[in-house]
Formats: sequence, structure tokens, C-alpha cells
Amino acid sequence: MKKKSVLIILLAAGMFYLASVALADWSAAQRLTWTSGAAQSPAIAIDSSDNLHVVWYDYAPGNWEIYYKRSTDGGATWSAVKRLTRTSGDSIFPAIAIDGNGTIHVVWEDDTPDNTEIYYKRSSDGGTTWSAAQRLTWTSGYSYDAAIAIDSSNAIHMIWNEFVPGGDDEIYYRKSADGGTTWSTIKRLTWTSGASSTPAIAIDSKKAIHVIWYDDTPGNQEIYYKRSPDGGATWSPVKRLTWTSGGSYMPVIAIDSSDTIHVAWHDNTDGNLEIYYKQSQDGGSTWSSAQRLTWTSGGSRYTAMAIDSNSAIHIAWYDDTPGASEIYYKRSTDGGSNWSSAQRLTWTSDTSNYPAMAIDSGNNIHVVWEDFTPGNWEIYYKKGN
Repeated sequence: MKKKSVLIILLAAGMFYLASVALADWSAAQRLTWTSGAAQSPAIAIDSSDNLHVVWYDYAPGNWEIYYKRSTDGGATWSAVKRLTRTSGDSIFPAIAIDGNGTIHVVWEDDTPDNTEIYYKRSSDGGTTWSAAQRLTWTSGYSYDAAIAIDSSNAIHMIWNEFVPGGDDEIYYRKSADGGTTWSTIKRLTWTSGASSTPAIAIDSKKAIHVIWYDDTPGNQEIYYKRSPDGGATWSPVKRLTWTSGGSYMPVIAIDSSDTIHVAWHDNTDGNLEIYYKQSQDGGSTWSSAQRLTWTSGGSRYTAMAIDSNSAIHIAWYDDTPGASEIYYKRSTDGGSNWSSAQRLTWTSDTSNYPAMAIDSGNNIHVVWEDFTPGNWEIYYKKGN
């Protein structure tokens, strides 16, 4: 696709400079689901053959279940929908990752046992057939918000939130070194007087594990971080990444080919929600100052992030400045120092929410989200480069 450019005037040292910044070209939005219920919270992953794999949860059966579909031609056409769960309770909030052998791994939360637990299944044939669901937690409280990442040895690393009655929310971790057949004992990563929430995980080229989340222990929500240099055996002390007068929420994390760690989140310190960013170039030991990426009259929130093979950083989020929420996008091609202007990706008559993003080997950007424009929630997709 032909790139578009915009002219941006930069002011430095009292002089004006004119710069041309290439914007991504995007396909038209493509609707992926037509359901009698509601299709929500999509997640996307891409395998080594550039096949796209999307999971979400849907209320079509009368309770929430996990569904899946794939594209083997870069998003041009898509398979039929496949239902992955059949439970008496609700299966929600799936996360997906794909290992070096092309095996697809999915985790989610389900309240069938009368409290919410984490479950897992996999497909070793590109999504055609799937293993039976495997229960990964047994607790007296609630296990939820699971996230997974896979290292270069194909070990699966999972983190999640745990709420224990009489206590609060903490972050937990476990690992499978044999492709999901067996799992390590559960390890608790946080001990705080507040709630530790919505963890995210990424793994660098040395197989060090990096985890972020937000915690309200200081009296408002702030972003925290810790790492394991040895595949989950030991963990560093917790490091606080933000000090704000408002709240910092819902962090995301990605790591580039030089092992620079990139983190983004939304924060309401300025009176409405805006997207912020920071990075670490030394494996999480020290961090840059927070950089504000959005300035809008509405709320910018729920960031997705991915990094391409040239180490360009891509983020998407939704913003309600137009009235209903719409999906927006921007990128940095110089390691986070400078960013493109925001591009609006959706123009709909109703709400577009919760983008998820992945990038293929050709550096094409693939974004999915949920949209209420048809009168119920459906999953949509578009592609950029």
C-alpha cells in the first residue's frame, strides 16, 4: 500500500523545522462475527507462517463461552467460527500465544466450579482441533485476568490475579516446560496491603520474564514491575514505575529485538484519561521518564502494543472524544523518542472498544476490537502497514 504523509512543524531552539512523517495505510474494517448474543474482548496472535488467530468470548449460547477463528491469507478471508468451551458457567477473557512449533495456547477464566478459576487448552494443528480444557487453579477465592507469554524454548509462562476472601488481589505465576502438558507449582509474586490488578507479561531474548500491573496500595493506582532472570525460578523485588496525583491503570508491555522494554498505560492525572509511555534499556533496572502520548478532550484508554522487526513501536487505544468511543493508532520508529500523530481507525455510529494488536513477519499491523454498531457487540478487524 502507498504510504500517506503529513507535514508536522517542529519548534526547536527558536527555529521552525518541517518534517514529513509517514502514516500507516489501513484496510477497510472487516466484521468477523454475526451472533445472536454479544462477542467481546478479542485477543490476537500470529504464527510463524503469518496465519492470524483470534479468540474472544460470546454470549450466543445463553452463557459466555470462548470462540476462535483464523485467517491463512493475511486477513483477507476467515474460517468459520469454532466454539472452544462448553460449560455450565461463564468462560470469559481469553488470552492467546503461539509457540515456535506453531502450537496455539489459550487461557481464560471460568466460574463453573462456583468460583472463578483459570483454564487452558491448545491446538497443535493450527486451530483445526483442540485439546480438552485443563484446569490450572484451585482456590478458595477467584482466579482471573490470566495472561501468557512463551519463551524461545517454548516454555509457557502464565500470570493472573487472585482474590482470596478476607484478603485482596495479588499476582500469581506458573509455568509449563512441556508445551502445556504439566505445570509448575503456583508462585505468588506480590504481597501488598492494596489490590494488585491486571498483570501483563513479556519475555526477552535471554528468556528473562518481565511483569507489570497496577496497585492501589499508595492510595491511588500506580504501575509496578518485577522480573525473573531465570525462567521464573527467582524474582526481583517489586519496582514502582509511576508516581501520579491521579490513577495509572491497565499497563501493557512489549520488548523489542534489542531487549528494550516498552510499557504504556492510561492515567487520569490531567483530569481525563490519557495514554502514557516509558521504557527501560537495561532489563528493567532503570526507566525513562513517563511520556504523555495523547491530548484529547475525552478519555483515551485501554492501550494495545506491539513491536515490529525494525523495532518500531505500535500502539492502539480507544477514545471517546468523538462522542462514542473510537479506535486510534500511533507509532514510533525511533525507539519511543518521537511519535506519529494519532490516526483514527474507526468511524462508527456506536462504540468501538478494547483493541488488540499483533504484527506479522512483513511488519503488517493487525488490529481487532469489539464494536456495538450492529446493535450488539461484534468483533471487527483491520490491517495496516
